[in-house]
Amino acid sequence: MTSEPIRWNAPAPPAGAAAPPRRPRVWLRRTGLALGLLVLALLVALGAGALWARSQLLASLPDVEGRLALPGLAAPVSVERDALGVPAIRGASRLDVARATGFVHAQDRFFQMDLMLRRRAAGEVAALVGPRGLERDREVRIHRLRAHAEAAYRALPAAQRELLDAYAAGVNAGLAALEAPPFEYLLLRADPEPWRPEDSLLAVFAMYLELQTYTMEHETNLGFLQAMLPPDLFAFLSPVGTDWDAPMTGGVYDGSDFAVLTAGVPAPATHLPAPPPPAAVPSDGSERIAGSNAWAVAPEHTAAGAALLANDMHLPLSVPSLWYRAAFEWPGAGGRRHRVTGITLPGLPLLIAGSNGRVAWGFTSSLIDTSDIILLEPAGDGAYRTPAGPRPYRRHEEVIAVRGAAPERLEVLWTEWGPVLPDDRLGRPRAVAWVAHREGAVNLAARGLETAASLEEALAVARRAGAPAQNIVAADAAGHIGWTIFGAVPHRIGFAGRLPGSWSDGGRRWEGLVPPERVPALVDPPGGRVWNANNRTVDGEALAVLGDGGYRSGARARQIRDALFALDEATADDMRALQMDDRALFLERWKDLLLEDVLTPEAVAGNPRRAEFRRQVAAWEGRAAVDSVAFRLVRAYRLVLAQELFDHLTRELREKDPSFGLLRYPHFEEPLWALVTERPPQLLDPRFASWHERLVAGVDDTLALIAGQSPDVPLESLTWGSVNTTDVRHPLSGALPMADRWLDMPDLPMRGAEEMPLAQRPDYGASMRLVVSPGHEEAGTLVIPMGQSGHPLSPHYTDAHDEWAEGEPLPLLPGPPVHTLVLGPAPPAAS
Repeated sequence: MTSEPIRWNAPAPPAGAAAPPRRPRVWLRRTGLALGLLVLALLVALGAGALWARSQLLASLPDVEGRLALPGLAAPVSVERDALGVPAIRGASRLDVARATGFVHAQDRFFQMDLMLRRRAAGEVAALVGPRGLERDREVRIHRLRAHAEAAYRALPAAQRELLDAYAAGVNAGLAALEAPPFEYLLLRADPEPWRPEDSLLAVFAMYLELQTYTMEHETNLGFLQAMLPPDLFAFLSPVGTDWDAPMTGGVYDGSDFAVLTAGVPAPATHLPAPPPPAAVPSDGSERIAGSNAWAVAPEHTAAGAALLANDMHLPLSVPSLWYRAAFEWPGAGGRRHRVTGITLPGLPLLIAGSNGRVAWGFTSSLIDTSDIILLEPAGDGAYRTPAGPRPYRRHEEVIAVRGAAPERLEVLWTEWGPVLPDDRLGRPRAVAWVAHREGAVNLAARGLETAASLEEALAVARRAGAPAQNIVAADAAGHIGWTIFGAVPHRIGFAGRLPGSWSDGGRRWEGLVPPERVPALVDPPGGRVWNANNRTVDGEALAVLGDGGYRSGARARQIRDALFALDEATADDMRALQMDDRALFLERWKDLLLEDVLTPEAVAGNPRRAEFRRQVAAWEGRAAVDSVAFRLVRAYRLVLAQELFDHLTRELREKDPSFGLLRYPHFEEPLWALVTERPPQLLDPRFASWHERLVAGVDDTLALIAGQSPDVPLESLTWGSVNTTDVRHPLSGALPMADRWLDMPDLPMRGAEEMPLAQRPDYGASMRLVVSPGHEEAGTLVIPMGQSGHPLSPHYTDAHDEWAEGEPLPLLPGPPVHTLVLGPAPPAAS
C-alpha cells in the first residue's frame, strides 16, 4: 500500500486538470527543518544553561587548599580541615582567628547566616524572597531588633567591637573570594548583601526569637484561661508543676490545688457545641516539643575519676544544620596556648558550647520568665495610663522592603515598657516587656568561656553574658561541676510574672536586669550530679528570682536523674547511651490504665477492633521504637483523650477561639491524670453514662483518628516509625520542581519522642550531641545532623547525618588534616 500526500482537505482537481504543485509537502519539510533547528537550539541552550549552572555551583564551593590573602590579618592563619570538613583554625591572636572564622563561615554557610539569622531577626526576609516573607516580617518588626542591634553594637566595650569588626571583615572577604555567590542566590536571582558587625548581634536576637517567644505565648494562654474560667477550675487546669518534677533543689509539686475535685467545681455549661469530632483532634499534643538535655557527673561517680559532661540541644531541624563545628587555637599569656573545640553559630565569632581543655560547658533552654504581658489602660487621644499619668505612645515607622513589590509601611507603637502587641483574644490592648529590648541584652561577654580556667570562672562569665537566658551546665578538669543561668534575667518588683496584668499604678514593674551576683547557681551538689531538661531546676527564693516561663514537664529530667544516680562508675559510653534513651517510662501508667481498667473483657467483647487494640498494647515493648505499635497507640490514646476531656471543660474558650487547646500547657498531665483516676462525677461529659464509658470511647476515637480513611487498616502496620519520620528541609527546596531530592535530607523513621531523653519529632530533634571530660578531649565525641557544609555539591553536605540518626559518636577533636588553607595578610599597597 502506498501512502498518499497530505492534501490539507483541498477539493479534488477536475478530471484531466494538471496536478497542483505539492506545496504542502515543501512547507512541511521546511517547517520540520525549522522546528528541528529550534529544538536543537533549545537543547543547546538548555545544555549550555545546565553547564553554566553547574559551573556556577562548582564555583561557589569554598576554598580549602592553597594560600589566599585576607586583609586585616596581623599574621598568617592556617585552616586545616579534616575528613568531615571540620576546620581547625590557628592564628597568632584571637582577632585573627575571628577574622578567619568569618571567612570560613561565609564560604560554607553565608545564606543560612543571611536568611535564618540576620533577616529573620531584623524582619527583612521579604526583601529577599518577596511577599511570602511579609507575614513573618510584620510580626518581628514590632520589636525593632535592627535598631536595638545597632544601639547595642555602639554600647559594646571596644574589645568586643573589634572582635565583631574583624569577624565581619572576614565574612565579606570570604564571600568575595568565592568564584560565584552561594547557590541559593543563583536560584533567587539575587545578590548577597555585605555583612555588618551589628548583624552578628542580630544573630543573637534570632536566638532570642527562637527560644523566648514561647514564654510570651505561654503567659498569653494562661491569661486567657484565667479570664474565662471559674477560679477553682483555672487552678485545677493550670498547676505550676506535676508529680514528675525533678528539680535539683526543692521538691515536687504537692498537688494541693486538686482539692477542687472534691470541692464541687461546677459542671461546664451543656448548651455549647459538642467537642470536635476525632478527625479534628491533633495526634501531637504540642506545636513544638522542648527536648534539650544537659548533665554533669562528678569524678567520684565516674569510672575514669574525672568529671563528665553531656549536652544535646534539641531545636527545629532544617538544612543546613544550625551549628558549625570548629576548633580554635591562639597564644595566650605566659606561653600557654588556648585551644577550644565544639560548635559555633555561623554569624558569630564565638565558640557556643564545647571545651577549652580546662572547662567544658553546654546549654539547655531555661524557660525562666523573661517577658511579661502588660494589659494597657487607654487614656484617650492616643495615650495610655502609667504611674506618672497618661503618656502618648511613641510611634515608629518601619519600612518593609518587598522584593518584586512596593515597600510596605508599618506603624509600630511603643510604650515606656515595650512594644504594643495585637489585642488579645478578649480584645484587651496589651504591650510586652521583654529582656531582649533592655540594655545589656546582647554582648560578647561569653567569649570569656573560651579562656575560663575553672568552673567558678566559667559560671561568673555566664552570669554576665548578654544572650537569651539558658541553663549552663559545666565541669572543669579539677572535677568540679555546676549550673547557673547564662544570659539576661529581668528584675521584677511587686509581682511573680505568671499572668498578664496592668502596670499603670506602679505596683508591677521591672528595675533593669538581675545583678550577676543574685543569679542563682549550684556548685558541687552533694549527690555529685547536675541535670536539666528544660524543667524547673530550683525552688524557693531562687525560683522567685527566675520566675516560671513555662517549664516543661519534669518527666524527661527525672528519667535522666534516675539513670545518672543508678551509675556509680559512669563512662562516656553511658552518657551517649542516655542521650539515645527511648524508654517510655512516662507512658507506663497509661499502658497499665488501658490494660487494667479501660479495655476490660466486657469492653472488648464483640468488638474486634478494641480487642486488637488491647492485644497490641499488651505487647508493650516499653520504648518509642521505630517498629512499636504499642507505643504509638498508647501515646495517641493519651493525647486524644486529653483533647476531648479538656475540650469539654473549656468549651467557652474553644467557642471564643477554636484554635485554643489546653495541650499547649506544659503541665496538663496533672489534671488529666487526676480526671482519669479520680473521675469526679461533676466533670463527666453528660453524653456518657459513666467515666468508664468515657474512657472506652477514647479508644474508639483514637482508632478513628490514626486509621484515617481506612478503618480496616491492620493495626500492626501503624508503627511509630511510620509517622515519626524525619522531615528536614532546605528553606528553598519547595521553590523548584524536584529540588527537594537535591537539597533535603532523606526521610528516615526515627525512634524517640517527647517525655524521654531522645526527644525526636519529624522536624525537631538533637541539633548536636556532645560528651566530654574536660582535660581529656581526645576521648570526647560530638555529632551534628547533616554535615558541615551548606552546599549540596560538597562531600560534607550530609556526611555526618547517618551517624546523627543512629546515635553513633564522632570524635570531638578534628582529625588529621585533609585540606590546608593558609590565609595571609594582604600585601602592602604599591606606593
